[in-house]
Amino acid sequence: MAERKDLEFTYSLIGRMFRLSLGELADFSGAKYDGDFSLSLEEAQRRKHEYVAGCIGIGRGRRVLDLGCGWGPLLNFVRERGGEGVGVTLSSARMKSCRRHGLDVHLLDARKLGRDTFGPFDAVASLGAFEHFCSPEDYRAGRQDEIYRSVFARAASVVPAGGRLYLQTMVFGRNMIPIDEVSIDATPHSDAWYLALIQHQFPGSFLPFGFEWVVRSAEPYFRLVESSSGRLDYTETIKHWRARFGTRTVRKTLMKMRLVPCYLTSREFRLAFTSGVSANSVCFERELLDLFRLVFGRR
Repeated sequence: MAERKDLEFTYSLIGRMFRLSLGELADFSGAKYDGDFSLSLEEAQRRKHEYVAGCIGIGRGRRVLDLGCGWGPLLNFVRERGGEGVGVTLSSARMKSCRRHGLDVHLLDARKLGRDTFGPFDAVASLGAFEHFCSPEDYRAGRQDEIYRSVFARAASVVPAGGRLYLQTMVFGRNMIPIDEVSIDATPHSDAWYLALIQHQFPGSFLPFGFEWVVRSAEPYFRLVESSSGRLDYTETIKHWRARFGTRTVRKTLMKMRLVPCYLTSREFRLAFTSGVSANSVCFERELLDLFRLVFGRR
């Protein structure tokens, strides 16, 4: 799994920049346009939350666990619906931001969570966190199946029979190249080079090879209820993010100035955040990556 230091690098270091661009309760996972790209980013994110609510039953009196809760947008939605939400994250900046907004969020490794940690829940959701549960080292050591099964086992332990789990995650797509070819020294703008940029942006993280791998890992504990690809939706979401990040404000300019020492002293920082390209967007367009929305019911 990506370690806390990895997630601190990706999310905590520049978290303030994201929130200045997207809002304090920023949703940093793919929105849901359903082909209607006339929607604003906020409208598409709201549509996603309403879809999740319909899938797992978010409402008054319902208790929902959010694994890898980000800056708390789904937890805020649960609160608006009259439910009780509890979130876990490995990013200290995200935890502090969520708590400032009155959200019940804890700095905790999702792999260590059990029924005794926070008690039982009616449903579980995870939007984007599954991508960080397995590291490249775990994959090379053959531990990917074991890790995924453990995560599903722990999610199953906190919900009743028939309880729902909503999982939104990136996976390697149908045009994924052999993993050994991925290198930052590959030809610029090649598939191998773009994928390597993503590895530098999200150190310690590795994806499943297709959504089928995820479903197979869940099988002992959950049955698949519904699945759909959100690849085109994610491409559109990234387009909106890039426009928001590129909008200049005094506060963002001052924030960028504070990051200059990181730029000058850290090659990893330069590769991750100042490459001049949106590697994720290119990889989705080339179908090296895909995004799936998966709804499970506990056996």
